[in-house]
Amino acid sequence: MRVVQATKFGGPEVLEVREVADPVPGPGEVLVEVAAADVMFLDTRLRSGWGTDYFKVEPPYVPGGAVAGVVAGVGPEVDQSWIGKRVATQTAASGIGGGLPIGGYAEKALAKAETLTEVPDAVTLTQAAALIHDGKTALAVLDRVALRPGEWVLITAAGGGLGTLLTQFARAAGAHVVAAARGRAKLELASRLGADAVVDYSEPDWADKARAATGGAGANAVLDGAGGELGTVATAALIDGGRFLGYGSAAGDFPELDRAALAGRDIEVIGLFDITGPQTDWSALSRRAHAAVADGEVEVVIGQTFPLDRAADAHAAIDARAAVGRTLLTI
Repeated sequence: MRVVQATKFGGPEVLEVREVADPVPGPGEVLVEVAAADVMFLDTRLRSGWGTDYFKVEPPYVPGGAVAGVVAGVGPEVDQSWIGKRVATQTAASGIGGGLPIGGYAEKALAKAETLTEVPDAVTLTQAAALIHDGKTALAVLDRVALRPGEWVLITAAGGGLGTLLTQFARAAGAHVVAAARGRAKLELASRLGADAVVDYSEPDWADKARAATGGAGANAVLDGAGGELGTVATAALIDGGRFLGYGSAAGDFPELDRAALAGRDIEVIGLFDITGPQTDWSALSRRAHAAVADGEVEVVIGQTFPLDRAADAHAAIDARAAVGRTLLTI
């Protein structure tokens, strides 16, 4: 079968298509014929050589931690009835709060039976692939921040796959949304998805504009997918007594927050690991996300898809911050 391997650390050009033997599912595992593989910002960072102290990847390796497709075989101790079902899943090596996001850029991939979510007929496999990480994470974020009807929320990285879902789910909860992103295309998308106001954070006074959009009082909550300096600046748009939940690092790293100053304003700071504990039922969240798409409540924004042999182009688009919504490889 064909896979994409990161042959060494470096730019997108280090991704090459190779032929390897089909994987064999072990106990508790299934073999998935991949229809679509998720391409994450994290994939591009690991390919560049970042994060090896935490993610112990060593070239050559197959990137990608999530796939959607059809179960082609099962290992020992797995119900045979999974064969032939359409599923979305993390790869066998991947895991929330641990594991390695590898094995997905392939025609066939291994997954643990316990992480499978059966895909409803009304949801396509490309939609399902785009939801594997973003759908359940968006719902976990919103469950934790507990938006109330009428509250204002500032969402950074609003043009990405997770940001587009957060905008829609926040609006469905009755909140008012200020969407922050870079460039007209992403801002127009956020407006179409229901954002009450949009701000371009390539402008130096963007946080002031975000606060002004709320009527001057400030946002009750910030959902920060940008991180870095953008996430730090976003706290200026919060009301005293607000909530800040950082879940992403599209700007390159998580923000450096003055926690003492925020505590002095009675602002609750919530980190990504606060929503990834054992109490979180990720399978239930995945089913909720699929149901919302199947019922037409939210739109899955897939901005760009690439065939397997153009994985380097997918990474280049993300590196250039040109990607809108979710980026997928289709097989």
